[in-house]
Amino acid sequence: MSSDDVPPFDTIAIAGLGLIGGSIALGVRERWPAVRVVAVDRPPVLAHAAGSGAIDRQAASVAEIGRADLLVLAAPVQQNVQLLAQASSHFAGSATVITDVGGTKRDIVEAAAARGNGTPAFLGGHPIGGSEHGGFGFARPDLFRGKPWIFTPNATTASGVLDRLCQFVRGLGARPTTMDAAEHDRLMAYVSHLPQLTASALMQVVGDAATAEGLRVAGRGLTDTTRLASSPVSSWREVCAANADVLGGALDALIATLTKLRSDLGSGKAVEEIFDEAARWRAELMKGRE
Repeated sequence: MSSDDVPPFDTIAIAGLGLIGGSIALGVRERWPAVRVVAVDRPPVLAHAAGSGAIDRQAASVAEIGRADLLVLAAPVQQNVQLLAQASSHFAGSATVITDVGGTKRDIVEAAAARGNGTPAFLGGHPIGGSEHGGFGFARPDLFRGKPWIFTPNATTASGVLDRLCQFVRGLGARPTTMDAAEHDRLMAYVSHLPQLTASALMQVVGDAATAEGLRVAGRGLTDTTRLASSPVSSWREVCAANADVLGGALDALIATLTKLRSDLGSGKAVEEIFDEAARWRAELMKGRE
């Protein structure tokens, strides 16, 4: 048996069994069948997960988890901050490692830094493996395969904690990487949060103008461009609020580009410039993906 076959954590607790939390549970079950998985969520979700064999035990709250080597906070970002406070108290003095999977990092990293002595080790994380559909029903064990999983260590992060979490996510098929929490939030505002808001706004504008009858004649350009418009608002509302300062600047940049297009439709010069630049960046985006 190689070191990669030995699970870095024997008991894993997951608070929130949506798409990401559920996929972690399923991935753990597939990769390390002997690892014990405890989950916190609403009773119907827990019943579904237990029935599928994804978890071993159900818990109504963090306080009912019992012992765990790893706790993954997989609720919406603002709820994760609240759960971190509960978990810090519940696991005080233990060797438990806590991480999260939220789409913003500054708030929870700052909350972790403000905790008192004796609290468990925390390392912020963000798997880049989402989908336009949410909920445990869409979870799958290969969701993270080949995808980046970002960790946001700081000066107080023990190297052993980062090493164990990197081993864990590699076991799920992901590619661990690290960056500063503030840089994470700045980058995600452009590569993740802005595309989501743009797709949703575009679909609303087109739908209102075309109506259901007009949408029947739309081609793949619209369906491909607005795939993200199916995303549930439940988690995105909190992401937008947590990253409002940086995301506001990203929206301003997009509005400025659209305004440039709008003011130069007749000559086409801005259209040509923006299309050329967009095609160049699109080619860069797709390197190694096709």
